[in-house]
Amino acid sequence: MDFQIIISNLTNPTLLFFLLGIFATFVKSDLEIPQSSSRFISLYLLFAIGFKGGQELAHSNFGSEIALSILFGLAVASLIPFYTFFILKRRMSASDAGAVAATYGSVSAVTFVSAAAFLEAQQISFSGHMVAVMAFMESPAIIIGVIMIKHYDKESDGKTSIGSIIKHSLTNGSVLLILGSLLIGIIADSKQAEGIKPFTTDIFKGFLAIFLLEMGIVTAQRFSAFKKYGFFLTVFAVLVPALNGCIVAFVSALVTNDIGNRFIFAVLAASASYIAVPAAMKLAAPKADPGLYIPMALGVTFPFNISLGMPLYYTIINCC
Repeated sequence: MDFQIIISNLTNPTLLFFLLGIFATFVKSDLEIPQSSSRFISLYLLFAIGFKGGQELAHSNFGSEIALSILFGLAVASLIPFYTFFILKRRMSASDAGAVAATYGSVSAVTFVSAAAFLEAQQISFSGHMVAVMAFMESPAIIIGVIMIKHYDKESDGKTSIGSIIKHSLTNGSVLLILGSLLIGIIADSKQAEGIKPFTTDIFKGFLAIFLLEMGIVTAQRFSAFKKYGFFLTVFAVLVPALNGCIVAFVSALVTNDIGNRFIFAVLAASASYIAVPAAMKLAAPKADPGLYIPMALGVTFPFNISLGMPLYYTIINCC
């Protein structure tokens, strides 16, 4: 692994603001981001990603690579929750195993944003259709997780239909906004779109830094609740994402030769959802403990990916 890339990533201002948020919580500072401001920044980041991706997609020719990329993303998002469920089921209930498996099969939009910032620092671009791939990868893992819970949890009431889960997944605020922004970016007039370009590009990194500051605060607050679940889940939250990311970093060469696209694929495979999945599992698996899968994703996997995971996947892609 190139240690210069690791050092560069660890000194990235956005990551340093994340660490500042963790530090602020440990020293019991009263630093906080107002909830309304945090919500606005989250919506802004999703909007900017989707719109920019749509604009790039509008200037691309829809070919076999785009179709293969979407199919590959759907396959990855379906296989990960399937195999991880059986690993987790050995140590926990079917409801908890299904929720955690769905968390690691689905994707994190914030990790995607961090990956885009990492690539920009390396002066490498990625295709706009990868935004669509990310959006499509949100739902399959949730559906697989719910199916596994319904099949293996004998106490499941079965009142929640798969159809309602699919609808809830697609109409989840984060998914709807990024898909909607992607579509608007595709159909918007290019000259008119130039008018909001400063809003979607120039201030993006600043908002990302503030958002990661808040993520650091939330991570430190929730990590203490996670410790009671033991060493096994901590190891799982590092090794499984790392394994998924490394495998996809290799296999993605069958779909595309573009370094940026392959890196995004690897990061998406390694990421864990802490927005869409908790919202869906609250409806589909109320017995699943959110104090388990949210801290795993936010307190362990997210920091690992933005500090060490991304340089690892980038190095693998450049070596093969």
